Amino acid sequence: MPSTSSRRPGAAATRHRPRRPLGRGPSAAPPALVRPVQAPFAALFGGLVAVEDGFLGWLLWDADRSWSWYLLVPLLLAAGALAGAVLVLRGRGLGPVSGSAVLAWSCVLPLLGLLALALFTAALGDGEAAWLALVLVVGPLGGLVLALRRPVREWTRRGRARDDRAPGRLASGRGPGRSARGR
Repeated sequence: MPSTSSRRPGAAATRHRPRRPLGRGPSAAPPALVRPVQAPFAALFGGLVAVEDGFLGWLLWDADRSWSWYLLVPLLLAAGALAGAVLVLRGRGLGPVSGSAVLAWSCVLPLLGLLALALFTAALGDGEAAWLALVLVVGPLGGLVLALRRPVREWTRRGRARDDRAPGRLASGRGPGRSARGR
């Protein structure tokens, strides 16, 4: 005997299935960010800046052979360059500041200091020291240029970790089908 129900067999299974609207693009998740090619090179230049800051600190210490307050400046610059290099390599920030900004600022200060040193020694007539200071400018200049590139800035921007969550997950950690009340 035929069924008198107006429902088709299997209609209950298809009734609750969500449908993708036509013409709305692919339903695939956006691709996860990968480390840009420039990031390891920026970190390498950050390490070079730290070594150069250490060298300049050693030159200051070697002239007097005693500990003084002015030796803190190259020490802090070297620590900032190392921190910026690690942050850029890992793609992280330091509080509200991105890792590329930490690296850029730790490259700007030695760059300005080395340019001033080159001008000062050139004005004194010591060409060899002026050329040495200009050769040392390569490290901070390379680190600054690479830290300010768009892929490196986006790699280390604040909030990138929230964007990398698995697609379909809400900020509360619940899946897309569950509400806060557990329905």
